[in-house]
Amino acid sequence: MKKPAGKDKGTPTLVRCPQCKKPTPYEGNPNRPFCSERCAIQDRAAWAEEKYTLPSEDSPSGEMGEE
Repeated sequence: MKKPAGKDKGTPTLVRCPQCKKPTPYEGNPNRPFCSERCAIQDRAAWAEEKYTLPSEDSPSGEMGEE
């Protein structure tokens, strides 16, 4: 993963938390890319509840090629 470039050595690079959109430091953040453990847990819960999906090339059930 490519790290975002900071403007200079003294300015910490900030990225937006994917969950709450709060600016959070990139370097030294143990919950990266999230701002906190809470946001990371909420994101994992959304995956577990199947709120997020990935595209698939499989046919949806019931649409199998019938011969």
